[in-house]
Amino acid sequence: MKRDFFCLRKDPLTVILQCDTPELAIGRIRNANCLGADAYGLQTESLREEYQNPETYQRIFKEGKGRPFYVTHYRRKHNAEKSEKKLAEGLLTLAESGATLCDVMGDFYAPHPEELTDDPTAIKKQMELIEKLHERGAQVLMSSHILTFKPAERVLEVAREQKRRGADVIKIVTGADTMEQQLENLRITTLLKEELGSPFLFLSSGTCSLHRRLGLKLGCCTALCVYEHDAFSTAAQPLLSTMKTIRDGIDF
Repeated sequence: MKRDFFCLRKDPLTVILQCDTPELAIGRIRNANCLGADAYGLQTESLREEYQNPETYQRIFKEGKGRPFYVTHYRRKHNAEKSEKKLAEGLLTLAESGATLCDVMGDFYAPHPEELTDDPTAIKKQMELIEKLHERGAQVLMSSHILTFKPAERVLEVAREQKRRGADVIKIVTGADTMEQQLENLRITTLLKEELGSPFLFLSSGTCSLHRRLGLKLGCCTALCVYEHDAFSTAAQPLLSTMKTIRDGIDF
């Protein structure tokens, strides 16, 4: 049976874990459980190599007390020297260990500046990997970290292509360095909701932070947040406490 990342609610607050040891991850999970986290995002490339194994993953997942886990195994940090084959094997291990939602980079097997390869051989391998992850009971999110502003037409093009490759959830990160770009990204979020027909996560990098905070209210399927800001966390990701106030306190 395929696991469901949205089994507890359709708009979960997902606390991202970028930790180099399981003890640090478990401590954050225990704290965030008490503050209302609905799900977790374990970025396994942050874990030291000796902790990238099924036993550690299962130990961390157990601390979620039934909450779903989104996992990444990106080609950076402790994974920077790994081949694409090794990264794919790592994702399969995560699925076999009980991960709910596995992140397949849009440029897996053929790195691309916009993280969405157009190489036919690489695309075929991605689709085969997605099928294998599905066979292991996991859902699949495909991610494209573009990191610069893109017009609506390009965002929709990327989203539809990710969906065509078999992704259950779409993730696109563009950018916004002006208020005009930020407002346009909010509009694009509503456009994705109207036209895509799949769960999606549309985020912005850059100096404008409103999009990351309001996206959940406009159609994004989850909010990526952090329990606290420290040396390990991504500064652009809002606090769990902030996102809980926005989600539960803003009525529109």
